[in-house]
Amino acid sequence: MIAELRARARALGERLAPRLEELAEEEAARAALAGLAEEGLCAWTVPERDGGAAKEGLAPAHSVSVRALCALRDELAAHSGMLDVMLVMQGLGSFPVALGGAASLRKEVLPGVAAGKSIAAFALTEPGAGSSLGDVTARAERRGASWVLDGHKTFISNAPIAHFFTVLARTAEASRASAGLSMFFVPADAWGLDVQPFEVLAPHPIGDVILKGCEIPGEFLLGEEGRGLELALGTLARFRTSVAAAANGFARRALTESRAHLSSRMQGGKALARHQALRFDLAEMDVRLRAAQLLVDEAAELVDTERDATLAVARAKLFATEAAGWICDRAVQLHGGLGVKKGSVVERLYRDVRALRIYEGTSEIQKGILARELLGD
Repeated sequence: MIAELRARARALGERLAPRLEELAEEEAARAALAGLAEEGLCAWTVPERDGGAAKEGLAPAHSVSVRALCALRDELAAHSGMLDVMLVMQGLGSFPVALGGAASLRKEVLPGVAAGKSIAAFALTEPGAGSSLGDVTARAERRGASWVLDGHKTFISNAPIAHFFTVLARTAEASRASAGLSMFFVPADAWGLDVQPFEVLAPHPIGDVILKGCEIPGEFLLGEEGRGLELALGTLARFRTSVAAAANGFARRALTESRAHLSSRMQGGKALARHQALRFDLAEMDVRLRAAQLLVDEAAELVDTERDATLAVARAKLFATEAAGWICDRAVQLHGGLGVKKGSVVERLYRDVRALRIYEGTSEIQKGILARELLGD
């Protein structure tokens, strides 16, 4: 099953990636999602119970398979950052609905996500609340049978094209900042919701989401009031390992490109591959990539089998994203001037890989998790 998924993702990447590079950002995003849906890959971001792909023992019916997601992201990232981000956002944006939505809401929303017809977005980050979700200031107040939301979310992937958002907001003051938070399903066409797009280093649809008196039905509360942080962390626990897998995909492509370049490029009458210092770079790139792949495999299996994966996930996310950053940087160096030429493969990889050390828990956050677990704080 995993090998088949890899093959399908690889074929899609080879076929579609060149076309995506020629399209404008939002048009490329929609084309990427259409391709993913056509291949049936969006279905892997939704639990089988809610209309997603049949996991065939890879994960419980109420969840998603992290091993499958990792295989898909590894292959997609090697070809196109846009394909990678459009796949994972379907899962990140919709999984809080799978975890906490009423059966009627799950039935209404999730099959469309699995089919690629409904575009999801995950709205956690705020101008003053990034790594620390306890600092969230967006508020939701109950008014009769409705909830009214006010706040400012930022760096929200898919914001300009999303059909719905899952939004973390404060519903009560609490002795602990991380308490008193709740999660909501918010349609993109809800009155009082405004999106302001902006650009980032690796192009994809992203922007601010402004909520001003945004009123939604009471049943759009996901899970129990005050338990929103659990839904946010439960979502991140399943998808964070796949960030490491995407990093491996970028790194693997960088290594492949570097091997080909060093073997074909001549200098001083011999191929660059005959220069010892450059050969040593390739060796180091290979070792770091292999170590990252093993860490991802371990973490994904632990999450899928519902065992304690806290340490394994933090290790994988930290090491793989840092290793990929180093590998892609060395790839640029090995290519010389060609490495910084706009439109070259390694230049694209260098841009695409950078954000992975930041989103879904920075490298510093992962170190903090590891230290806390190791020391028993």
